[in-house]
Amino acid sequence: MNNEEIADALKLTAQLMELHNDNPFKVKSLLAASFRIDKLDRELEQVPFEELESIDGIGKSLASKIQELNTIGTTKELQTLLEKTPLGVIEMLGIKGIGPKKVQLLWKELELESVGELLYACNENRLVELKGFGEKTQELVRKAIEFKLASNGFYHYAKAEAVALQLMDFIQKKYAPHHLSITGALRRKCELVEKIEILCTTPSIDISEFSNEVGIPLEIISCSEMEFALRLFQTTGSIEHLTKLNFDSSANYDSEEAIYQHHNISFVEPELREGMQELELASNNKLPRLIELTDLKGILHNHSKYSDGQNTLKEMALYAKELGYEYLGICDHSQSAFYASGMKSDKIVAQHLEIEQLNKELFPFKIFKGVESDILNDGNLDYPEEILKSFDFIVASVHSNLKMNEEKATARLIMAIENPYTTILGHPTGRLLLSREGYPIDHKKIIDACAANGVIMELNAHPYRLDIDWRWIPYCLEKGVKISINPDAHKTTGYHDMYYGCCVARKGMLSKEMCFNALNREEIEAHFLARKK
Repeated sequence: MNNEEIADALKLTAQLMELHNDNPFKVKSLLAASFRIDKLDRELEQVPFEELESIDGIGKSLASKIQELNTIGTTKELQTLLEKTPLGVIEMLGIKGIGPKKVQLLWKELELESVGELLYACNENRLVELKGFGEKTQELVRKAIEFKLASNGFYHYAKAEAVALQLMDFIQKKYAPHHLSITGALRRKCELVEKIEILCTTPSIDISEFSNEVGIPLEIISCSEMEFALRLFQTTGSIEHLTKLNFDSSANYDSEEAIYQHHNISFVEPELREGMQELELASNNKLPRLIELTDLKGILHNHSKYSDGQNTLKEMALYAKELGYEYLGICDHSQSAFYASGMKSDKIVAQHLEIEQLNKELFPFKIFKGVESDILNDGNLDYPEEILKSFDFIVASVHSNLKMNEEKATARLIMAIENPYTTILGHPTGRLLLSREGYPIDHKKIIDACAANGVIMELNAHPYRLDIDWRWIPYCLEKGVKISINPDAHKTTGYHDMYYGCCVARKGMLSKEMCFNALNREEIEAHFLARKK
């Protein structure tokens, strides 16, 4: 191993020792040794073992560690520390701005075991009250993680779209092209994209002054005005979609609609062009009218300061009303979610009293009394029955013990679905895009259970979740399971995530008729009352 690698191994050993509250003097000594070795101008791998001790700052103990590293690439001590530390926690040690003591708090106090979970916790404002953190540190951690994630080659749709819209504005103002459009995977509204593609009828566009600041690969595709419709079609669809359609690439068309008309099939919206069942449905004129953001009448599954939200209940309600929604479902965390200030019975009583008062003030706008109840390890809901029945509706979600195998995880969810108090199954796999895979579940069994028990499936609209995956929405629809597009908002601005939920809902062919929160206030209220009976 070269000096840099030896120094890194010693530093990691020190960090892990500090993480596990080992001897602080030894930690300090290893960190100092790591610093010195990194600065040496003599490569230690070339120094005989008997000479190592004579080098300034390297004693007998450290020489033995260096010998181990040079011989087997690790040390027994380091290996032991690695074996008792989750991989995600080790990755958290590499985040700029937090050291082992802070990582220990995040791991032990908030039960975070991956960089992705930490990023989500930052967005939910969970670090602010943690000892040694605060708002400023939380923001620094969030930015450091986002920078780190940007290097893996994929980007969240929300981030890429925001940059693409800025780029479109830049091109429009500087070049004023006759035709300009986002295209590629971004136009299909894929939840993750590798690059931003822009189609434009102006040749020789220079975006260097823009691209230097964005950190996402950009591609400008130029074409003539006559070619624009065809090139937009060609660059939008997936390879599978284009291959199945077998279109005439030598012809020119006035619009994309004309291309589909030429093949005697219905127009296929960009979001659907994935080469799945869209062309068969289009051939039989059976494509549904896809859900629009304006179809949504209310916002369910949101948090306030009663648990881990950033805004008061009144602020959350007033902003929802200002946005034109008819109702708000407030679903603060249940008591088992101690890391999120989950509500005990006294908080629930206080919240319900405030809801009743606000409903008088804000009528006809209505706040529904909800809760995000943790699904416990055995599949039961948090809280005894006398508390569960005090809510208008319940979103049941898993937040802990995410490492069950598929059989156990599926059984756990099904038991929660079969609980008569469960109204909506929240973010069913618990995934965090680019950060944490969802826990393994048998989707068909879960959806079948929702169908059998009249439970709504959540499409969590947070751009890091988008869970349930849109690819399973058609099966939900086939089984008659309605989808609720929920932002899981922890602050008022979180309501705007409904847009991202609509984007992927459209990919899953969700219609207004099968979207639960496209129901108006009276219809939702009637559903909740019938469910409680």
